[in-house]
Parts: sequence; C-alpha cells; structure tokens
Amino acid sequence: MKVDVLTCLTVAVASLVAMVTGGRSSGRRRHKEVFLGENSKFKFGGRIDYKLKKQDSTKTLLIKTEQLLRIEEHDFAMRPGFGGAAIPVGIDVQVESIDSISEVNMDFTMTLYLRHYWKDERLAFPSRNNQSRTFDSRLVKKIWVPDVFFAHSKRSFIHDTTMENIMLRVYPDGNILYSVRVTVTSLCSMDFSSFPLDTQNCSLELESYAYNENDLMLYWKNGNDSLRTDEIVLSQFFIEHFHPSSGLAFYSSTGWYNRLFINFILRRHIFFFMLQTYFPTMLMVVLSWVSFWIDRRAVPARVSLGMTTVLTMSTIITGVSSSMPQVSYVKAVDIYLWTSFLFVFLSVIEYAAVNYCTTLEEMRKMRRGKLPSTFNASQAMAFDGCFHDNDIELTPFSRTAQGLSPEHPAAPEPQRPSEGTRLRQQRSVRENVDLLVSNSYMIDSYSRLAFPLSYLLFNTIYWSLYS
Repeated sequence: MKVDVLTCLTVAVASLVAMVTGGRSSGRRRHKEVFLGENSKFKFGGRIDYKLKKQDSTKTLLIKTEQLLRIEEHDFAMRPGFGGAAIPVGIDVQVESIDSISEVNMDFTMTLYLRHYWKDERLAFPSRNNQSRTFDSRLVKKIWVPDVFFAHSKRSFIHDTTMENIMLRVYPDGNILYSVRVTVTSLCSMDFSSFPLDTQNCSLELESYAYNENDLMLYWKNGNDSLRTDEIVLSQFFIEHFHPSSGLAFYSSTGWYNRLFINFILRRHIFFFMLQTYFPTMLMVVLSWVSFWIDRRAVPARVSLGMTTVLTMSTIITGVSSSMPQVSYVKAVDIYLWTSFLFVFLSVIEYAAVNYCTTLEEMRKMRRGKLPSTFNASQAMAFDGCFHDNDIELTPFSRTAQGLSPEHPAAPEPQRPSEGTRLRQQRSVRENVDLLVSNSYMIDSYSRLAFPLSYLLFNTIYWSLYS
C-alpha cells in the first residue's frame, strides 16, 4: 500500500517537473521567434520571402536598394564597359526659361532640364513586368554617372528646393535615365555693330570633362527633337529659332571630345529704343531748327535754345553709352546719335555765322558814313549786342560804287588770257561772300530748307541700311 502511494507521488512530481520544464522551453522558443522577427524587421524592414524575390524583385518592397542593384559588388568609379568601346550617352534638353541677357557682360542665363540616357548592365535586376525603379539624389552619389559640364559657362548650379532636383530611373535591363534641373550663365559673343537693330547668335555647349571620344560618346537622343522649349517671352528679344547641333573639341593634352550645342537666334525688339532713344533725338534735332524762324536780333532766345538742345543730346548719348559694353567699334546707334548731335551743333554755328555777318555789315555801314546822324550805336547794341535794321539803313552794298564817283565810271581792265579764268573765279567768290555778308538774313532762309532735307536724306539712308 505504501509502495503504491510513493509510486503515484513520484509520477505526479515527474509530470509536474515535465510540465514546468516544457513551458519554459516553449517560452524560450516563442521568445526566440519574436526576437528573430523583430531583428529581421529592423535589418530588412520585415520578413523576406526569398522565393518571391527571385520571381519578381520589383514587388519585394522590403529589400534594400543597394542589395537589389548589387552596388557593393561593383566598382562604380569606373565607367561601364571599361577597356572596351566608348559608352554612348544620349542627351535631351527641355529649356524652361531664359532668365536674362546682358549686353554689358555679354552673357545669358538659362534654366533647363538636362536628361542623360545610358546603359549600365551592373545595375540590372530581375523583374517580371519590366517595371523600373525611381530614386533621388541619394543614390546618384553611389553609382557612375556621366560628367557632363557646360563649356564657356561663368557659373551654374543645380536647384535644391526643397530637395536637390535630381531624378534617377533604373530599368531592369540596366538602362538608366538621369535628369537634373540646372541654371547656367554662359558666355555669348555678341556683335553690336548693328545695335539696336541687331540679331545675336548664342549657344550653350555641353561636353564631358574627363572622358574623351574613346571613352564616352555624347549624342542627341532623338536628333533635332532632342531640344524642346516651353513658351519663352523676353522683354527685349524675340527668339527666332532653337536648334541642336554637335561637333568635336580638341585639347592638346587630352585629345578630342564630343561637344553638343544648343543654338538659338535672338532678334532685338526695336520699339523700346524708338521710344527711349530715336524719338527724343529726332525731337531735339527738329527743335534746334526753330531758331531759324526766330528773329536774328533775339540773341538770348536763339543762344539759349541752341545750348539747350546741345546739352540734351549730350545727355542722351551718355545714357545710351552707359548701358552698353565698351567696344572698340562704332555701333549703329552711335552713328545716329552723333550725326543728330552734329545737326544740332551746326544749328548753333549757323546762328553764330548769322550774328557775325550782321555785325560785320553794320560796321561797314558805319565806316562809310551811311548811318543817320541821330543814330546811337551804344543804344542800338544795348539790348542784344548787335545793331538793328530799324536803326540803320541796310541797303545792299555794290562793288561798282566802291571808291568811284558816279561821274567817273571805271574803265574796263584789259583781259589777260593766261590768268583770266582764275581772276573771274576769285572775283565770283568774293562777290558771293560780300553778297552773303550784305544779306545775312539769307542764311536763315537757306537753312530752313537745307537742314530738314539733309536730315531726311540721312534718315532714309540709315534706316534702309540697318532695318
């Protein structure tokens, strides 16, 4: 009886120990599974179905990109296909805007989307439905990308708001699309000989910096359709044509490089310069002609009018020159401004000649005693500095009466065949000068017709040559 009781107690204790030991071991197993699950989630973002990965990696969102593209297995400091043929890199460009064009600095600023196309089989990955993967700038630093730069650029930058404007798209077969949004300021050699009636040819040049034509071949991805533009409106220019082209650039130390060109033709709008330069200049020239209709005795009026137009023309010329580069050749606007300035200056000289001839004529009358006895010279000249026609008699002066009395006409001089022609020419010139001095008002009369006709002829020739 006692033996049975002890046996039962032994079996019960063994069962209890087995239950406690089994519970602890199962708890350890469950704890281990949980730990492994959390550890795998921390390491791989969740539990990985490796069979699914082999079937279609694009549907496995829990694997690292570096593992998918096998970045750690390759040396991406070397170009694809190193040691073989040159890798082709296609380029296409979409011009977003032309931000500014500076004549003083001879440059332009352009914002564009620059896209590169090439194939790198080291980045190929399995995919059932040929679905690509898109990445940002963080992966670009870990793989090989073409080192395209802008030749003759002064400054450039990649936009970084809110993140760097860089896009990388990788296809399962290893084809890659690399796109950046960049703003570049580049040199444009401008010819201002026809300014502001000019047309400028500018180009933006793309080239690989390190890889010559034996390692990298740049080409336009879709030919002439590789260059696309948004609607671009400029304040002073009209864009006539955008077109791509290609060529080669040679450097003595490194060899030949492929170079791509983004060419565009700019034609300047003339209306702005018509309002700011040409119309004011024309008005100043016409205003200077008003002095021809003012009485030649009104010295203050004519002198002040002439000086005002001269100073205004000087201001216009200075304003135009300050906004232009200091070139060593004559521009079209310079020809127009300086010719107009010459017309204004000649109108002032014309009145100086009129005033001098009038004074000279009156002095001759005084020496011949043809002034009335009651004439007061100081009173006549007190107002404007010259004698007045209503104070003196301004009858034409005749050479035939000089030094001869009417009763004794002059005997004709004998003709000298050898010097007859020269004497007649000298006498004719002297007579014309004396006639002009005796009739100084005729200078104004001739100027009223000669100045407008000359300026009209100049404008006709100017606009027919440059427009």
